[in-house]
Amino acid sequence: MAVLLIAEISGGELAVDATAKAVTAATQLGDVTVLCAAVGCSGAAGAAAGISGVAKVLCADDAAYGNGLAEPVADLVVSLAGDYEHIIAPATNSAKNILPRVAALLDVMVISDITAVIDGNTFERPIYAGNALQTVQSSDATKVVSIRTSNFDAAGEGGSAAVDTIAAAGNPGLSEWVEDKVAASDRPELTSAGVVVSGGRGVGSEDDFALIEKLADALNAAVGASRAAVDSGYAPNDWQVGQTGKVVAPDLYVAVGISGAIQHLAGMKDSKIIVAINKDEEAPIFQVADFGLVADLFDAVPELTEKLA
Repeated sequence: MAVLLIAEISGGELAVDATAKAVTAATQLGDVTVLCAAVGCSGAAGAAAGISGVAKVLCADDAAYGNGLAEPVADLVVSLAGDYEHIIAPATNSAKNILPRVAALLDVMVISDITAVIDGNTFERPIYAGNALQTVQSSDATKVVSIRTSNFDAAGEGGSAAVDTIAAAGNPGLSEWVEDKVAASDRPELTSAGVVVSGGRGVGSEDDFALIEKLADALNAAVGASRAAVDSGYAPNDWQVGQTGKVVAPDLYVAVGISGAIQHLAGMKDSKIIVAINKDEEAPIFQVADFGLVADLFDAVPELTEKLA
């Protein structure tokens, strides 16, 4: 079977971690062709060609794809769909915008956030905030699937796939780019970081959230937040971890002042080691934590940060 994988591209560069993890899932389905659609995508295409398991790379270099607008990318994917049984992408914000449009144009269903491939028609995905696993079997001629990358290891390097340049599909002109507002950060990207430090409502204020950031910097970690912290204005939306935020599975997850609501656990419970700091010894977060510290975060976090520094 043939698989078309939509590469994750940001700022003209390949998001290697997300794409390589999606390749691991895709190779269980068949021969993998990676689609890079962006302005000046030759560099991203070259990086994709070096991922082990990739059979071919398609590079669509056109201004229509320069800002990741879903409508022209979806039209491009649909124009290529006839040659593939599976169209997949990592379950990023970009793919969550593109894949439903692709599925609608093909009149098929979307199978989202899969965590395992059983066979070419059958997949496993979490439901009920990760408390149950659903097995889904599709009879659609073309399967449109998003991959929860936290459940797959990244494919290695050493590939040598051919790169073919393809023409752009017609731009439907349904949307136009106005501007991007991107927060610059020297910290690791949240969904691919090896260490994540997250703060919750217990941190108390936006000013006090600096404690979380200082601890994260001492660990060279990404910063996360619970929905309660984001809704309270302590942290920006793109730091949110949980059912309605980002799903992470780092080697180390430090939860500070987070009670452990089921919606938050859905976004981080697959972390390899979970450390919880909370003054409430009955907090649900301790039920999933590998290490727990019952302490006032305003005492424990500065002391921990100082010792790490």
